Amino acid sequence: MSRPDTLVLAGALAQRPNHGGHTWVFLQYLLGLRRLGWDVLFVDWLHPDMCGTEAKVETSVNLRYLRDVFERFGLGDAYAVTDVSTGTSYGVARREVIERIRHSAALVNFMGYLDDEDLLGAAPVRVFLDIDPGFGQMWRALGLADPFAGHDLFVTVGENIGAPECSIPTCGLDWITTPQPVVLDEWPVVEDRGEAFTSVAAWRGPYGPIEYEGRTYGLRVHEFRRFVELPRISGHTFELALDIDSAESGDLELLRANGWHLADPVTVAADPWSYRDYIQGSLAELMVAKNMYVQARTGWFSDRSICYLASGRPVLAQDTGLAGRFGERDGLVLFSTLDEAREGAGRIASDPILHGRAARSIAEDHFGSDQVLSRLLARLRVG
Repeated sequence: MSRPDTLVLAGALAQRPNHGGHTWVFLQYLLGLRRLGWDVLFVDWLHPDMCGTEAKVETSVNLRYLRDVFERFGLGDAYAVTDVSTGTSYGVARREVIERIRHSAALVNFMGYLDDEDLLGAAPVRVFLDIDPGFGQMWRALGLADPFAGHDLFVTVGENIGAPECSIPTCGLDWITTPQPVVLDEWPVVEDRGEAFTSVAAWRGPYGPIEYEGRTYGLRVHEFRRFVELPRISGHTFELALDIDSAESGDLELLRANGWHLADPVTVAADPWSYRDYIQGSLAELMVAKNMYVQARTGWFSDRSICYLASGRPVLAQDTGLAGRFGERDGLVLFSTLDEAREGAGRIASDPILHGRAARSIAEDHFGSDQVLSRLLARLRVG
């Protein structure tokens, strides 16, 4: 039987092997909660169709990847992956999963990913954790889908949701807002720094643009094109570990023509350790947000950017409604226009050591997992 101080998290990790940054999203919560004394269990699922040409969950790269990550972080007894085609559970057995959920404080469901009625039904409290703000709320408002159904509490990393300046509908739900956490001990400052502004990003992502109340809310590609000239006009080195389809030949040619260095994210950031090394080997980060986040003034801030800050790497960040949240501080430089991005890159490059120290200070003051998760659990009235 699970202890009463158990929290269960559900999310899509095994479905995306070899995506180190995506994996860290869940690790920050799991490792952060464990630091606070919680017993944690991570619940995931796979279908054979997700497992490549072999089409077999048991021996898939998906399951091997998750197992390896959890074992190496000391979480080898803290996961359960269900093969939905057979009902087989890998890691913790299904019967024990249900018992641990039943006796837990809550089940935190990232993006409503878990839809297993038996597991959801066993949870005393079902928390929807929104890490991609805007799309789900607009789908619900338009009557297209309701990802929030069946949950009791609603958390979002869009920290402006519910504020007058944010155009994302609340859908009549009482949203608890939170920054994303970083486990500071896992992201120490590394003094040796590289020469490039870098980032790890997907060009498009899983969702298409959405029309809502006369406006079209788009993707990262729609914002990046606005800043494509930045390397050429700034004279600084910019590199992207970019998940982009080779069929996007026009955009690839545009990036290269303007001086962007492109790296393969599967090569440089395929697991949590290489992802961390890539970030810590950078000069700074360039954070370009999805058009949804920018237009809607969500107040979203990237989990990846928080890792840069914690590592003592400053962030040149597109403003998504962040102005004033952190004060006017070195280490995190906001921009809205191409000229502001060029000027901000120059500021950071002129004194990266100063900005790096300030970056770590911002991470400690605003994003450390101890304070972020303790505050969130208090607002959820858990623990």
